[in-house]
Amino acid sequence: MAEKLFLEVVTPQKAIVSEEVEIVVAPGSEGEFGVLKGHTTFLTSLKIGTLRYKDTKGKERFLFINGGFAEVLPNKVTILAESAERRQNIDVERAKMAKDRAEKRLSEKREDTDIVRAEAALRRAVHRLKIK
Repeated sequence: MAEKLFLEVVTPQKAIVSEEVEIVVAPGSEGEFGVLKGHTTFLTSLKIGTLRYKDTKGKERFLFINGGFAEVLPNKVTILAESAERRQNIDVERAKMAKDRAEKRLSEKREDTDIVRAEAALRRAVHRLKIK
């Protein structure tokens, strides 16, 4: 049986996860990274993507992460995310509408369109749909 570490995923609005887990895999800004108990301490930024972890029963869980930071300690991983959603809480219709809106904004090529913001909205919607 794998040794456990503690995972906390927190957003400005609420705590999303606070439990013991076997492994955490997160979307670091320099690439995906995995953490087991006893990992070397480090701090990194996160990009939009999927946070995966195995709970104490060995079941793999998925969360959408909208950027933020991760602190890794030998026995704990803390994720401070701009926003995060468990797989079962993702609203597919809302994500599809957000994807369509972002694609429309990008295809119109209007001068007043904030391209960076529209591209970020598109990445968030695509990742939500991919997780679901």
